[in-house]
Parts: sequence; structure tokens; C-alpha cells
Amino acid sequence: MADYIYTVSKKKFYPLNPQIEDIDICDIAHALSMLSRANGHFPFFHSVAQHSIECANEALARGLEPKLCLACLLHDGAESYMSDVTTPVKNKLSDYREYEDKLIDLIFKKYVGELTEEEKKIVYSIDKDLLYYEFYHYMGIELSEKPHIVSKPVFEFKEFSVVRDEFLELFKRLKSER
Repeated sequence: MADYIYTVSKKKFYPLNPQIEDIDICDIAHALSMLSRANGHFPFFHSVAQHSIECANEALARGLEPKLCLACLLHDGAESYMSDVTTPVKNKLSDYREYEDKLIDLIFKKYVGELTEEEKKIVYSIDKDLLYYEFYHYMGIELSEKPHIVSKPVFEFKEFSVVRDEFLELFKRLKSER
């Protein structure tokens, strides 16, 4: 198993050489619902899938096109296959970043279409805005100047299967609106 992982759907997945046909939205939804934000350092569990749903809901509240809302939902999809590395460490791991960028671009290509650099900026700006509110809610820490958001995220624990199913329902809805 040196060069692949098994996903919940029992597929062999090669994170360093991903193939578009091996990417599965059910694997992504399941894994992200089980992964903790902030590397597990929030005092309560908040999943990456919950964060992704909140990002998509913020994009919807801003009236962005379904393509960008879907990209917001999937923006951390690579973590489902590669896990995540904290930002200070990731910034020193150029190879990791390259593999992560390649994988997220492939996920976008499969489910969203290719994104322009401007579209990616919008998606990751929303990601950063929600990060601010998560840290403020869970830790009382203000990471930056308070960004304005339109949605009203609810930061509470939800069962993994509930979050997974909510992620998949939102995915199906946004995909059908494209």
C-alpha cells in the first residue's frame, strides 16, 4: 500500500497520481465529515465538511453563480484523499502543495469545471472569511480584521452521517443548478 490508499468505497486511490475517474463525491463527503477543522485544536469537533457547507452557503447568500457555490463546497476536497497539514508546515512543503493543488484542480475539473484564478480567489476568500468566524466562535481569537459575511453559520456538533448526507444533498442541488 505504499503508493495508494483505500477509500470508504473500497477504491484504490493514488493521491500522488490521481485519476479523475477514481474521484468519488461519496468518498469526499464521507472523509470530510470525519476530519476535524483546526487540526483538532478547537475545543469541540467541527468537521471540514461542515466548514465546506458553510462556505457554499455563504456563496449562495452572496448570490454567486452555482459554479462558485459548488467550488466553495469542494474547495477542501483534496483533504479527503491527502488529509491536511497545518498552514505553517504546509508553507514549507512545496511538493505537498503541488500535489494538493493538482488534486483539487482535478476535483474541480470533474465536478465544477476549470476555475479561473479570479474564481479561485473568490472561493478562497470565502474560505478565509469562514475561518475567521470559526476561530472567533471556538477560540475567541480574531485572526484578522473582521470580515463581513451574509450567511449565519451555526457552529455546533452534528453527527458525521448527518453532515455527510447534508454535504451530498447540497452537492446534488448545486450540480443540478449548473
